[in-house]
Amino acid sequence: MKTMQFLAVSTVAAAVLLGLGGCDTMSTRDRNTAIGAGVGAVGGAVLTGGSAVGTIGGAAVGGLIGNQVDKPK
Repeated sequence: MKTMQFLAVSTVAAAVLLGLGGCDTMSTRDRNTAIGAGVGAVGGAVLTGGSAVGTIGGAAVGGLIGNQVDKPK
């Protein structure tokens, strides 16, 4: 059962990342935020065994980190 949850979460995360990859009008900061959220969601899902809370938490943390990567000083 956990394998199916992991597969479902990974598939959704990959689809979101590929979908956002086609957004040419996004700024670099927006793109970093989206990529960070996608990577964080996958990482959160992996670390928590596919838990929805872990996936959402990972996406939030990843998005925050991605948003701050290219922040002007």
